[in-house]
Amino acid sequence: MIHKTIDAIEKQTVSMPGAAGCAMQMLCGPSDGCPNFAMRKFTVSPGGHTPLHQHDYEHEILILAGTGTAFGNGRESTIKPGDVLYVCANEPHQFRNTGSAPLEFICMVPAAVHRAGSPAPTLIDCAR
Repeated sequence: MIHKTIDAIEKQTVSMPGAAGCAMQMLCGPSDGCPNFAMRKFTVSPGGHTPLHQHDYEHEILILAGTGTAFGNGRESTIKPGDVLYVCANEPHQFRNTGSAPLEFICMVPAAVHRAGSPAPTLIDCAR
């Protein structure tokens, strides 16, 4: 068993083009010996957003705090704490903070995404 405290996990700025005011914490992943899944926490500052992008793997998301919009399936929807989202492989998607407090969410992806040599996500439109 791995036991960590979230406040002790380093926040890394999301540097992918098209991201603004976005940080990620790797809660559990390949560096912990997790063979199948990586659990990450994202924090998006007010007015910030993840890049509009797609990749060849699914992911599942749990909104923890804040409010915003999620773009997927060709449309935007409002997101709030307690919402659960499933993003299909190759689906263009983006998360935007439209509130005045940080937007925080947990995101689960295959662990292989964070192993050396894995392909980078494809940007759709960095100006969105």
